[in-house]
Amino acid sequence: MTALVIGVLALQGDVREHTAALAAAGADVRPVRRREELDAVDGLVVPGGESTTISKLVDIFELREPIDKRIAGGMPVYGSCAGMIMLAGEVLDGRPDQRGFAGIDMTVRRNAFGRQVDSFEAPVDVTGVDGGPFHAVFIRAPWVERVGAGVEVLGTVTEGPAAGRIVAVRQGNLLATSFHPELTGDRRLHAYFVNLVRTAR
Repeated sequence: MTALVIGVLALQGDVREHTAALAAAGADVRPVRRREELDAVDGLVVPGGESTTISKLVDIFELREPIDKRIAGGMPVYGSCAGMIMLAGEVLDGRPDQRGFAGIDMTVRRNAFGRQVDSFEAPVDVTGVDGGPFHAVFIRAPWVERVGAGVEVLGTVTEGPAAGRIVAVRQGNLLATSFHPELTGDRRLHAYFVNLVRTAR
């Protein structure tokens, strides 16, 4: 059986950290900056970074239509933080010219937890991932304000002023989290995504 190939959208953000986490979870990981690189992968990660910048670079590198088509065709995609914003059908507090891939029927609020100085860490249980709660790192993170009927809520903040806020979701082959598992050394969510890609293939 051929190796499972997962791409990391390598335009901006924490590409290196996602690459290391996916490799540790058993995937053949490749950066994606061009259409032919996208064509060669079985799944894609949209990393944390700056969602408005990623949105602009997707157009500059002529990747928007190819990624939209792959998502429509069932390609698994995982977005963390800015990647969650890029996968959302509706974004609140974004720039007027900001456009994502609109794959998940949800409304997210950009920078909902506050600015960089308001970054925090909290335990989050994620449905379908064993081993106890994630030590979740939130950096200028969004949260989910609304989900459609086809969206499964996988995780919410369990304590503190943000208790109850939705921070992990899945719709079909699309997965998104507000937090950054790639920054913690906890590879369970990447292993979950690798398995999702394997099943889809």
